[in-house]
Amino acid sequence: MISTDQMKTIIPRMNWDKAQSYVPYISTVLPNFGIDTPLRKAHFLSQVSHESGGLKYSEENLNYSVQGLRSVFGKYFKTNEIAEQYARKPEKIANRVYANRMGNGDEQSGDGWKYRGRGLIQLTGKDNYRSFSNDHGIDCVNNPDLILDPEVALKSACWFWKKRNINAYADADDIHMVTKRINGGTNGLQDRQQYLDSFKNLYKVMEADSKVV
Repeated sequence: MISTDQMKTIIPRMNWDKAQSYVPYISTVLPNFGIDTPLRKAHFLSQVSHESGGLKYSEENLNYSVQGLRSVFGKYFKTNEIAEQYARKPEKIANRVYANRMGNGDEQSGDGWKYRGRGLIQLTGKDNYRSFSNDHGIDCVNNPDLILDPEVALKSACWFWKKRNINAYADADDIHMVTKRINGGTNGLQDRQQYLDSFKNLYKVMEADSKVV
């Protein structure tokens, strides 16, 4: 089993008070989703570490400025005037940018905020919440905050990983395709690679010691 000291070494900037809640579930949850070889685990944990800001965040931060909205969500905020009406209003932002897609209703429905990104690989949109709920008997549709539970947050990330068939790319040690399957591009690739190298080294040591979890 990965120790707390090992995780602190790999992710030195983590908020350990929060991150330690995930560690006990790594050895029990990952194998249930086929993340069961050192290489698969290294790829999964490196991606999760990046996506969650070093296991700090399990909920999407939508507190954008005018400039942030124009840069990240320019499709929905084509002028400064429109962006100014939404800036620093996370709920209002979510309801606009996630409206009428991923199974969500319109902006007035509130679905964008209700089904905003949660989990260690952020699950987003009512369709994804419903699919995960159906597969695991966890009613995240009526109670989306259930995904913030550490074990469920990890399960939802594993579920997304398996659904996207990412093990195949992890087996090929293809970090570019692993990253693309998660976020559609290669954002943060250098950070993801650094994590991957560290987790690979950790699992090599653990394997040599016959302590791989």
